[in-house]
Amino acid sequence: MSIPAPVWQFRHSVSCLAPQDFLWVYWTNVANWDDPPASFQIEEPFAAGTEITTNLPGQTLHSVIRQVSEGREAIIDLQLPDAIFTFHWTLECLTDNQTRITQHLQLSGVAAASLVEQASVLEQTTPDGMKKLVAAIERAYRQRMFA
Repeated sequence: MSIPAPVWQFRHSVSCLAPQDFLWVYWTNVANWDDPPASFQIEEPFAAGTEITTNLPGQTLHSVIRQVSEGREAIIDLQLPDAIFTFHWTLECLTDNQTRITQHLQLSGVAAASLVEQASVLEQTTPDGMKKLVAAIERAYRQRMFA
């Protein structure tokens, strides 16, 4: 499936004090996705073609995992009316116990231009969300190391 050129995009990276393999296992377990008021359900496994349902107050969204490079990368497409919102996650090993997480967000499609204002809010919220994710992963990793 060909994705049209994005009309909006945003990229943010953070470093996490956990090995890449631990981070991947933690992140691909949707039970660890903590983003209230949203809740998430996934049709197992975390693989290309798998559907993800996001429940928000008064709204249900459906995404599909488009691509997975095990342990390193996942691309998730959220289908909107005449638009696609893409979440491209990459993990890069910096050292044995440090990993860079990058999230590249893109909005494309026929109706994408009308959604740019809403999407641009993520430029403010994504960095904090990724900090929260890193804190949870580092906490889980420390608990495993000292258990």
